[in-house]
Amino acid sequence: MAILSLQSVRKEYVTDGQCVLALDGVTLEVAEGEFAALVGRSGCGKSTLLHLAGAMDFPSTGTVLIEGKPTSGMNDQEQTELRRTKIGFVFQSFQLLHTLTVQENVELPLLLANKSGARDTALERLHWVELDGLGARYPHQLSGGQMQRVAIARALAQSPRIVLADEPTGNLDSTTGNGILNLLLRLTRERKTATIMATHSLEAAAVCDTLVRLRDGHIEDITRR
Repeated sequence: MAILSLQSVRKEYVTDGQCVLALDGVTLEVAEGEFAALVGRSGCGKSTLLHLAGAMDFPSTGTVLIEGKPTSGMNDQEQTELRRTKIGFVFQSFQLLHTLTVQENVELPLLLANKSGARDTALERLHWVELDGLGARYPHQLSGGQMQRVAIARALAQSPRIVLADEPTGNLDSTTGNGILNLLLRLTRERKTATIMATHSLEAAAVCDTLVRLRDGHIEDITRR
């Protein structure tokens, strides 16, 4: 069964009185343990699709289902709980809190959810991304690759079913970026997440199971390896 399903999704925005069509009739399914890449030019709809998949936005028409439940049918509390417990986010700019240590950044989602054992879980996630011994450092004391590993550890804090990565290698050199791609592939395989990555790079997309080509809000092609 697909963890994430978009069914005939259309998304419109109104900007300066003009209607902008960001997605038009998109249908896509991503299963447990599947790593999918969204590729296409800027403005093709990649980020909009990620926002819908993460319940940060909702379709104008059509349906987005996460584990079979439509996101648009949830109340605010249910949507917040879904984003907090089922979805992990990884961003190009890392979005770490620079006033918190590495360990505290990873602990934060657990503390906000009133989970017990936040410290032990954070340390386990940092071990998993191979950052043992760096928990007491601050983000500015890390390399770009290390900061992205912290962001992945934070995304995994609550063992999400879906991981959404928006240009996760965009600010990294090729060698460091390849390490991050391999880590995302590993988490997909070992933790059986449905992982969706938006990228401009066909080289980055080559590690994925599924290549989704977007153009002007449409899916042009889906290639499954």
